[in-house]
Amino acid sequence: MTPSKIGLQVAEESGPDQSIPRLPTARTAFVGRTLRGPVNRPVLIKSFVEFQQAFGGLWQPSLLGYAVEQFFDNGGRQALIVRVVNGARAATLTLKAGSQALQLQALRPGTREFLRASVDFDNIAGDEAGIFNLTVQRVRAQGTGQVEDQEIFHRLSVSPADERFLPRAIAQSALIRLVGDTPAQRPDRTLDPASGLATAYVNSNSDGDDGAPLTDYDLIGSSQDHTGMFALHHAEVFNFLCVPPLSRDRDVGPSALLVAARYCKERRALLIVDPPSAWETADDALVGLRDWNFFNENALMYFPRVLAHDKLRGHFESFAPCGAVAGMLARYDELSPMVLGADREEPILRPGFRPACLVSEDRRMRLATLGVNTMQGVRSTGRLTVRPRTLASANTANADWRYLSSRRLALFILTSIEHGTRWVAAAGPASQLCETLIAHVRGFFEGLHAAGTFGARRTEDAFFVICDERINNTFAATLGEIQFVIGFAASREHEFHCFRISHSTAGSKVQPVSLNRLNFSQYSPAELEWVDSIADQLKP
Repeated sequence: MTPSKIGLQVAEESGPDQSIPRLPTARTAFVGRTLRGPVNRPVLIKSFVEFQQAFGGLWQPSLLGYAVEQFFDNGGRQALIVRVVNGARAATLTLKAGSQALQLQALRPGTREFLRASVDFDNIAGDEAGIFNLTVQRVRAQGTGQVEDQEIFHRLSVSPADERFLPRAIAQSALIRLVGDTPAQRPDRTLDPASGLATAYVNSNSDGDDGAPLTDYDLIGSSQDHTGMFALHHAEVFNFLCVPPLSRDRDVGPSALLVAARYCKERRALLIVDPPSAWETADDALVGLRDWNFFNENALMYFPRVLAHDKLRGHFESFAPCGAVAGMLARYDELSPMVLGADREEPILRPGFRPACLVSEDRRMRLATLGVNTMQGVRSTGRLTVRPRTLASANTANADWRYLSSRRLALFILTSIEHGTRWVAAAGPASQLCETLIAHVRGFFEGLHAAGTFGARRTEDAFFVICDERINNTFAATLGEIQFVIGFAASREHEFHCFRISHSTAGSKVQPVSLNRLNFSQYSPAELEWVDSIADQLKP
């Protein structure tokens, strides 16, 4: 998967001749305010240097840059950045056109978007009075020649009848847009005042604005317009979502957390929730959890905050830990891959980071029972091993989803299979595809089984996949859907997590279903007579 010029994620999907690939397990999305960069478009980056180049690096009014830095410092590898603004304004650029002016505006708002433009008439005949060439560049800083991006528009026209009419020709620009009307005559050639040569540039004006601090509503955005966190609609896959605090003294509000968790459930991801800034000690956290009403199997929390060096202020500060947590989990996935299945040691922070307060053993155990994990700076051999938890409530319907490793594994399996079988939607009727689809899904599960994901269970006790005419009935055919059911072993013997996956040209769906059967065997019509009534049982 590679980032396109405007920040969209482009990926090649699996086909009938390809096996189901294993997708990333710790790609982390960050939503918040940055100095610069595209707005409401996820951009995939693989280092903090890339973040600095695309989004401007650390910025005191925003904690997103610090979270991204701590993500990579703790071992993160892939981050998706969504820049959100509140009333930010883009700088304009004015080119003289006789007695009028051609007014352009940067696509990206903010005071750090530096553009410059040049007009020339090279290779344009003398009788082509309305034709001109336009070069637009983004530079690292105003007045410098460090060009970061460039667009050249040949033979633009100020005539609406011309095929290269200015508004149409620059409509797909990633740098500029037209403001106001097109001038009656073409813009003047850009000349160097000293030499008189057409090599000069006109710099953008100083009317850009970074906007106001973000609110919860800005972070939430619009699901219809794909803004705010819903801009991640343009990203194929992410595993964690981090929404850093709105400012150094203002936490993300409950409305944003609720929407983020609901969106993570839809996208089969996990929200990393920062502990409130008021929880300075473990006792504060235990008291605060009495009134804590946010419980969700698609969310997790690590306590306490982390102490890290603030490079802008020159001393150690306390930071919300979401970025460090995501990086820590990503690093641990590389050291001990999640598909190995066995319970793993609790991950720890890298040197240079430490918990903001000490948590005693009894407090750590009490926090764990409430779904809150404890951040560790060093691994102590005397501590009891506690399986990391999600923020699922104690009475959640599925006990396995209380544990982070089980929940992450399930989401990884579902996302990999759903993405890896999308090709069936355009491949033909179900009667011709089921055998191939079953082989693909079984091959994926067999690879996990060989890696030890399902422990010592036999293959027939570890997973199953069903796809035949009893599932893909006439009703499903009229909807243009192809459906199949998968199940993989739960922690308790002879129990399975079961899901129905359906594909159509309108999209794909994954729904949990309730199928009860002991001692699953290899799939065959004789052994699975219970599937005859599957239409009644496949209820989410």
